[in-house]
Amino acid sequence: MKIKHTAFTMYPVKNMARARKFYEKTLGLKPGKNFGGVWVEYYPGGTSCFAITTMVPMKPASNIAFEVADLGKAEAELRKAGAKCVFKTYETPVCRMAAYKDTEGNSFTLHVKK
Repeated sequence: MKIKHTAFTMYPVKNMARARKFYEKTLGLKPGKNFGGVWVEYYPGGTSCFAITTMVPMKPASNIAFEVADLGKAEAELRKAGAKCVFKTYETPVCRMAAYKDTEGNSFTLHVKK
């Protein structure tokens, strides 16, 4: 078997309207394809697909990392929006990152390369 590429990252959600509001208003993602309101795709950066869905009953997903230009500003916006912090800014030799939870309990990371 040879993996060509990642087809998509999918997060299960319980409340599509609430989840869409979070990803579109709070994180600023633009929706792409929408399949009957049960599967909505986003293409942050234009290539990789991130989808939210009510079709698959699963535990919350593990994590996806979104690259941002200004981590401090992004964290301030999330705190203002009431997002729950998983861990505050963490520094590594090559990047800075912080993790939060969406309205459905899925965690996501904000990431900035040094």
